[in-house]
Amino acid sequence: MSKAVFQSGMSWKVVEAKWPELRIAMRNFDADAVAGLTPDDIDALTQDTRVIRNRRKLEAIVGNARQLIALDEQHRSFKKYLRSHADFPATVDALRADFKFLGDMGCYYFLYVVGEAVPPHDEFDAHRTKPKARKAAKAPKR
Repeated sequence: MSKAVFQSGMSWKVVEAKWPELRIAMRNFDADAVAGLTPDDIDALTQDTRVIRNRRKLEAIVGNARQLIALDEQHRSFKKYLRSHADFPATVDALRADFKFLGDMGCYYFLYVVGEAVPPHDEFDAHRTKPKARKAAKAPKR
């Protein structure tokens, strides 16, 4: 999930190039270790050249780790949380609501990487809601 957060708005090549050192700096993305990062730790990470030093993304990753732990406890496993939704689109909607910096593609990537069933990419891409359409659908009617 963190890789999808870092990739948001960036080239995959940049994320891939920094990934090995980023992984070390981010405590190997151990959810408990990342959830325990303090504001001072985040301050230090924003100065660490090994990482993508975007404060909002770093804060989102810490918050996402805390949310993952909370949902894991609430559902007795994170896998049960993922599978508690009616279908793939509902799972994507839940992930987008529960986690920061995750768009449709980030959710698709995350679910694929963790071994959840995802539709073929071309089918997903053809049917996903475009951001402008999503905003228009949520906009209040006047």
